Amino acid sequence: MKKSALAPVVATGVAAALVYALAPRRPRIRAGQVAVITGGSRGLGLALAHRFGRAGLRLVLAARKQDELGAAQRDLVDSGDVLSADDILPVACDLTDPAEAVRLVDRTLERFGALDVLINNAGIIEVGAVEDQPLEAYERAMRTNFFAALYTVHAALLCLLAHGGAIVNISSVGGKIPVPHLAPYVAAKFALTGFSETLHAELRYRGVRVTTVCPGLMRTGGEAHAIFLGQSEKEQRWFNLGAKTPGIAVSATHAANRIFDAVNAGRAEITISPQAWLAARMHGMWPECVQQAAAVVNRVALPEPLARLD
Repeated sequence: MKKSALAPVVATGVAAALVYALAPRRPRIRAGQVAVITGGSRGLGLALAHRFGRAGLRLVLAARKQDELGAAQRDLVDSGDVLSADDILPVACDLTDPAEAVRLVDRTLERFGALDVLINNAGIIEVGAVEDQPLEAYERAMRTNFFAALYTVHAALLCLLAHGGAIVNISSVGGKIPVPHLAPYVAAKFALTGFSETLHAELRYRGVRVTTVCPGLMRTGGEAHAIFLGQSEKEQRWFNLGAKTPGIAVSATHAANRIFDAVNAGRAEITISPQAWLAARMHGMWPECVQQAAAVVNRVALPEPLARLD
């Protein structure tokens, strides 16, 4: 296509994007809908269950441990955010197995007859210098942080396309910028971000809205379940400092409210916390500068690799 012919197409696309960004949006979430939340037994997943439950949605909570799911179900009912335990379906499953993702969707449809919102929140994190990260750490991160989301989307897609719905992929600012000592996590989250943004581009005009969520640091309690490698005590110290400090890390409740509002408005993407928003935009404009800054942080603030000390 000649440049003279391309210019009107680009201008039309920019104008349409501006209209979409500025136009009022009708609410997309309604009481009685069904939301599936993976990693729904604790942390951000449980906070999302509380928020969507208060809006009157019926909930399907997926996690690996049945006892944690039972505790989450009781917490939701005891808080009053969900009126009846019958409105919650806990499903113990390992979503790194595609057959388990199919079973999750089948159980949802058998119980509630619908699936309106799919929230891919399950994730793991392993902290350590790249020399201390074994290949298995990358494989674990990809299976849980990327392929589990892919499997659930694949299992639910025909159902969502049939009547419209929403897919919410909880990525991370680590899916936008380099973060030293989190290489497996960052690699998997970059994959999830790219997949999620492409899903939005393909599915938006077929009635399915896809929202990519890129939080910064959050106080979710997830640091208790992180795996620390290399100089593990030092790695744990810096990671916990960032994950627990108010003003640096946002609360899970705040993040859940932001995510709910974004899904309700049909937003394509949100970045949670001012620091994460700024870092993502800086990387978009000046990627080399951000990489240099990350290298400085790695040099002056983070532990030396244990492999180098041996």
